[in-house]
Amino acid sequence: MIPSSVYLDAATAAPLHPVARQALLAALDDGWADPDRLYTSARRARQLLDAAREAAAQTLGVRPDELSFTSSGTTAAHSAVLGGLRGRRRAGAVLVHSAIEHSAVLHAAQQHTAGGGTAVEVPVDRLGRLDLDVWSTAVTGSGVALAALIAASHEVGTLQPVEAAAAVCVDAGVPLYVDAAQSVGRMPVPPGWSVLTASARKWGGPPGVGLLVVRKGTRWESPWPADERESGRTPGTVNLPAVVAAAASLRAAAADAAAEAARLTPLVDRIRARVAAEVPDVEVVGDPEHRLPHLVTFSCLYVDGEALLHALDRRGFAVSSGSSCTSSTLRPSHVLEAMGVLSHGNVRVSLHSGSTEADVERFLAELPGIVADLRAQAGVVGL
Repeated sequence: MIPSSVYLDAATAAPLHPVARQALLAALDDGWADPDRLYTSARRARQLLDAAREAAAQTLGVRPDELSFTSSGTTAAHSAVLGGLRGRRRAGAVLVHSAIEHSAVLHAAQQHTAGGGTAVEVPVDRLGRLDLDVWSTAVTGSGVALAALIAASHEVGTLQPVEAAAAVCVDAGVPLYVDAAQSVGRMPVPPGWSVLTASARKWGGPPGVGLLVVRKGTRWESPWPADERESGRTPGTVNLPAVVAAAASLRAAAADAAAEAARLTPLVDRIRARVAAEVPDVEVVGDPEHRLPHLVTFSCLYVDGEALLHALDRRGFAVSSGSSCTSSTLRPSHVLEAMGVLSHGNVRVSLHSGSTEADVERFLAELPGIVADLRAQAGVVGL
């Protein structure tokens, strides 16, 4: 008998929020026309787009004309980094970023350096928290065009000192880009940033919608070929039904965020404590207090990460890994590597609005045996 499925990978994509589903279906009927045209159906589509932008902006506490919809969170991140650097090229060609940025930001940084620019990486401590002293030195250096700091680690959940890092940037006259993909819809983003991005599928919106916010007064220039849509910030026509669903679900998720955090935090605390106590040779990573309310990551020594994920999947648990240290790549996650923590047998558990105490208890009940079986298969016994 196949076990019932327990989805524990909301950090990758949360299940579609009921509000998103309702809005998406309604917008499919009214939002199919091109909002840039002048006929009746197009004007109706424009009304939907304007309302979605207004709703999303209000939720984030920004002006509607500061917010653009993109085709994904990755596209938004690329636009934020490359556009921020392009807009400030007269100031210099140095990008400062933390060592634990999402791969989308790092890939944009690689393109920047391949074109002759410079990227300065700022380390984190063993809990995954930014070294503010090194950050301050880097940001106040010569020729810095842009600084990038993830709001909360997508792999281990550690909250970053965004407000303090932003204060340094303000004093240095350097705009700060914040990747808020894991925090938007779950908690407020600290102030002080100039550019922000988010991804709808993280809060229960549909895939294929990202948010790019560029505050007024920020020097930012689109890195893409000229396009008149979305204030020229991102090319192509938006997926309007998905955008409407994303905005509606963002408002709903943000309204429930405090209650959800209060519900999920004790469940994550339980996972952290029980895994450490009941599974030998395991390291629970990330800050135990200053963290996202829904995410926990741990690593199991003497266990292949890929094998562990497959074994958990066979038992009905959908989880992911913060580490790519598998038989196919043999490379650890850059985040875990930067933290200096164990990366073998890495598991990231991330809860969502549908996650229950029973789901967590079932996971905790089965995990020790699964790990023990894999270790036995590998010839590791007696732990």
